[in-house]
Amino acid sequence: MKFDSLILDVDGTIWNTTEIVSKAWNKAIKESFPQVKEVSAKILQQQFGKPMTEIAENLFSPLSKEEQLILMKKCEEYEQLAIDNNQTDISYEGVIASIKEISKSIPVFIVSNCQSGYIELVCRKNGLQDFITGFTCFGDTGKFKDENIRLIIEKYKLKAPVYVGDTLGDFQACNKAAIPFIWAAYGFGKDISGMYAKIEKFEDLKKIIL
Repeated sequence: MKFDSLILDVDGTIWNTTEIVSKAWNKAIKESFPQVKEVSAKILQQQFGKPMTEIAENLFSPLSKEEQLILMKKCEEYEQLAIDNNQTDISYEGVIASIKEISKSIPVFIVSNCQSGYIELVCRKNGLQDFITGFTCFGDTGKFKDENIRLIIEKYKLKAPVYVGDTLGDFQACNKAAIPFIWAAYGFGKDISGMYAKIEKFEDLKKIIL
């Protein structure tokens, strides 16, 4: 199949922030709602990819809906600061160089269930500002991933896009949006079948789409 565009997930596909984020979220929890159980990197890997409101409900269940949103807002604030201050390369091997190479042949987009401002941070920290044609996320639109995929397709008039992600939720979103899914098996998801293709490392993607 000849693809005219590539749409990427972020966490578990481009990079792994869970160690950094767990520490930031635990700081927010301790300061604001210490009755909430602290999170670990492993716990976050099971949650990342879901809309932030769903993550808040799953992890902050002792709190009211209003309190969950307050805590999530603080978690996001501390998370952004911690990632911004991080000086260690947390991208998966070969991802950044491959994105830059692929972008010379077809446009590259990002669609995530993350909060507003996160994709901009991802691009800035990894030097991808000039290599990502467009992006959108749950925090910007309030829409689920399949809807945001369709928004990108419609906005940029894409004819044959393909999505790369790492979780079952990503796969299901692609099915709803009626586009092929390539599974980044090195990420957070497990036991996914029925996808268009599977990659064990990001560089393998070039053999499939270029």
